[in-house]
Amino acid sequence: MTKIATDHLAREAIVYIRQSTPDQLRQNHESRRRQYGLADRARGLGWDEPVIIDEDLGRSGGGTSRPGFERLLVAICEGRVGIVLSLEASRLARNGRDWHTLLEFCALVGCLLGDEDGLYDPRLPNDRLLLGMKGTLSEMELSTLRQRSVEALRLKASRGELFLGVAVGYVKVGRDRIAKDPDARVREAIDLVFRKFAEFRSIRQVHLWLRQEDVRLPTVRTAGEERRIVWKPPVYGTVHKLLTNPVYGGAYAFGRTESRVTVENGRKRVRRGFRRDRAEWDVLIPDHHEGYVPWDEFERNQRLIADNANCRGLMARGAVRRGDALLAGLLRCGHCGRRVHVHYSGTRGYCVRYGCQGAHLNHGTRRCIAFGGLRVDTVVGDAVLRLLSPLGVEAALAAIEGRESEDAELRRQAELALTQARYEADLAQRQYDAVDPANRLVAAELERRWNDRLSEVRRQEERLAGRRATRQEALSCAEKQRLMALGDDLPMAWSHPDATAKTRKSILRAVLEEIVVTLADGRLDLLLHWRGGDHTRLSVPRNRTGQHRWAASAEVVDLVRGLARQLPDSAIAATLNRLGKKTGRGNSWTEVRVRTFRNRRGVAVYRPGEMAERGELTLTDAAERLGISKTTMLRWIADDTIKATQVCKGGPWAIPEAQVAALHGTDLQPARPRTVDPNQELLDLQ
Repeated sequence: MTKIATDHLAREAIVYIRQSTPDQLRQNHESRRRQYGLADRARGLGWDEPVIIDEDLGRSGGGTSRPGFERLLVAICEGRVGIVLSLEASRLARNGRDWHTLLEFCALVGCLLGDEDGLYDPRLPNDRLLLGMKGTLSEMELSTLRQRSVEALRLKASRGELFLGVAVGYVKVGRDRIAKDPDARVREAIDLVFRKFAEFRSIRQVHLWLRQEDVRLPTVRTAGEERRIVWKPPVYGTVHKLLTNPVYGGAYAFGRTESRVTVENGRKRVRRGFRRDRAEWDVLIPDHHEGYVPWDEFERNQRLIADNANCRGLMARGAVRRGDALLAGLLRCGHCGRRVHVHYSGTRGYCVRYGCQGAHLNHGTRRCIAFGGLRVDTVVGDAVLRLLSPLGVEAALAAIEGRESEDAELRRQAELALTQARYEADLAQRQYDAVDPANRLVAAELERRWNDRLSEVRRQEERLAGRRATRQEALSCAEKQRLMALGDDLPMAWSHPDATAKTRKSILRAVLEEIVVTLADGRLDLLLHWRGGDHTRLSVPRNRTGQHRWAASAEVVDLVRGLARQLPDSAIAATLNRLGKKTGRGNSWTEVRVRTFRNRRGVAVYRPGEMAERGELTLTDAAERLGISKTTMLRWIADDTIKATQVCKGGPWAIPEAQVAALHGTDLQPARPRTVDPNQELLDLQ
């Protein structure tokens, strides 16, 4: 008592109150009463009205942000505090830094500290030593308790008996077991999510389908000890958690996430929820309880989800994306091991080309390989069709069942939602009927809830009626036979106009793990890794420069080369069109197209007089020199009297000038007209 001086009484007395967790606030009321009771002790020591600081109720003293403690330090540094009272040293601080900071400030300004054991003056060596030991013991106590609790949790988790929370779709049975939720609507909604993922093979596609069909998913809402199921339109995160949580595969997992500690503004900040790799999980017990899918199917789903992740490393294939390239994400370079990327070019992006540029982008070295995609896609597609053709009938049967079952699933979800809405409406009616009508404050609220439930019933009834109105009729026998025939002819289904590139990509990914491609001796060697471990080797000749899907045929190239030595571009275009020849893109020929075609292949343009320089005459020139008609000249060419050449049928004749000169001046007229019939008589017209 002699430690309290007049100077101390002239300043404020502060009672600092803290409890570490919100759970202590709800359950440990006696500790809080004892701390508030310190105000009476301050009055007994001579202070009129102590200041109570209780902003830190529910906050840990292990170093996180505490606004009440910071307010206390500010008041001490300003010299306004004569004594600080707390239940014990652990209430003021749980770490040495905060405790010794408080002692240093109190010693500087002459502030006393008090607890249930007595009063202490930090300026006195003995009191300072005792306070330091109390702070050290408090910090050690906290570490010991934390270590004991963590080890107890880990031991219980190793047996698969620790459940800090129960995922939606499960309920707690006893203290150490879980079972499927008895609510049929909850179970069937979760089953629907897994069935649709097996069909779409993409979380995003499942999410879009659920939103499109207005299917709601259950979520858990807790308020104290109450656990309630709330139905909401699905978001991507909800669908992702359902498909990646191992509890739905029947496994118990503990330690899937971790906390990370950082220092911000001089204070410890704990961030929770960082995902850990599966190899780092503390506990994983397969077949722990009844799952919504088998564990092997759950693991296949995780591999597929990992493959769908774009830009997540070299080993991830990425999800099925837009574009005509069928092998995007499946090809791997056999020279450097990196993924082969796809590139689109052309006015509409229809030209597909694969290339490995990883080494060039990362290290500046030369590119490994690059090749066109049309022939490779065709070869791999044919190989897959040969493998899957025996399974075509089974695919047709699955398509028939899928069409009939999808509509039934949607109607079932609507029926379950209507059943629950009617139950909630009946419950609201019973609550309204049980209340005293005179108590209008309660009756009005219950009446409003009843009306809301009735509105939900009407909405669900309209939704179910709409489902039944749009119900697809069952396939007739003729339709089933046609579908079976289509399933038996898988190549026809593969090349059908309604079969999109996305569908073909999904088929390839279902049977192929990856394709390793190497370039050797002007060919592409493909090693197909099938799911299941088998391998197939294919060899594809590599296109030479200028060989692509839009290239003109070799016959057209030869025609243009030959005609360019006899005709100008406009005449060449007319000749090619007369012969029915098309460009590589299926267009007719024009003078501009012929000119471009020549220039790309280095063919010189026709010069007037070029044939004369080579000693060649046209059909017209040769007939004029000999004084005969062009028909007679053609007859001599047919009889091999004159050796002439022609690039193509309908093209100009090239007649050697030397032969024409040898025939000039001879008797060229025949004695009688030619005839193929010796019995034909001559007509004397004179």
